[in-house]
Amino acid sequence: MNEFVLEQQNEAATQQRQPKEVIRRLVWKMCIATLILMAIGSATRVMNAGLACPDWPLCYGELVPAKQMNLQVFLEWFHRLDAGLIGLSAIALAGLSWWHRRCLPHWLPWASTFALFLIVFQGILGGLTVTQLLRFDIVTAHLGTALLFFTTLLIVGIALTPYQGTGTVGKLPWVGLTAAILVYLQSLLGALVGSRWALHQCFGDSQLCSVMYSHIFGLVPPTVATLAVVFISWRTPALHPALRRLANMSGMLLLLQILLGVATFRLHLQAEPLTVSHQVVGATLLGTLVAFTVLALRDCSSAREINAYPVGVTANVTSTQANGTNL
Repeated sequence: MNEFVLEQQNEAATQQRQPKEVIRRLVWKMCIATLILMAIGSATRVMNAGLACPDWPLCYGELVPAKQMNLQVFLEWFHRLDAGLIGLSAIALAGLSWWHRRCLPHWLPWASTFALFLIVFQGILGGLTVTQLLRFDIVTAHLGTALLFFTTLLIVGIALTPYQGTGTVGKLPWVGLTAAILVYLQSLLGALVGSRWALHQCFGDSQLCSVMYSHIFGLVPPTVATLAVVFISWRTPALHPALRRLANMSGMLLLLQILLGVATFRLHLQAEPLTVSHQVVGATLLGTLVAFTVLALRDCSSAREINAYPVGVTANVTSTQANGTNL
């Protein structure tokens, strides 16, 4: 009798895990596609291809502008294509989350709806960048929304990933959160510099130098915060290996980002691959810090829940957390 009950429980647990696993894989694929989308968007800007398609949402009135196709048109057209595929994926994510909401974490349908709202808003901003002839505030908001959509997907993906904390993170979640916010703000400053071509104008006729220097000196706070994440992680005993790897990755990405920034500055944005890499590494650094923060917060949460249970049921709670059923 007990074996029959256990078998039914295992079947029910398997049925509940299937939608969550499908959604988790979809979210990670969307994360990769969004990072590629931001890279293509950066390449579109540095190659002066933002208005290569003069109309929107079509390009030269066609879905595929074969007659007008060149490198600049291809970049803008492919950027829109990738954005459209991500939009369809966001609709699927929201639909699956609400359809299977009874066997999913209660927050997931709302998070997927928020992601859908962001990608719709992102599409509107994308259209306005064309119709408003690359107005700098719209271009900056376009990238800022893309980063926010990217981090939302990362939060969902990390929250759905099985994880068993060690309860040793201390203040690391708040240090990581501070670093992530500062890197996001620094990314917005970088987008403002790029959208106003502040570096070119400052070197050319000494205009907008304040915008450029705000990004340069704005590097200090996120650098200090990211180094604090790395340093405190090194000094924290029994830290989960995943958190330690993410902290080390943050440090390496920070160093690479600074080197790319210096090279981009010295070459006056003349090396397009460096400029694109600078933005992509910045987005990856932000994503790494977000992943670190979410895992650290889960570590704190799991430690509190385990301590709240009697000793006899602690093993069952730990097993449940490892399967991700308490998210």
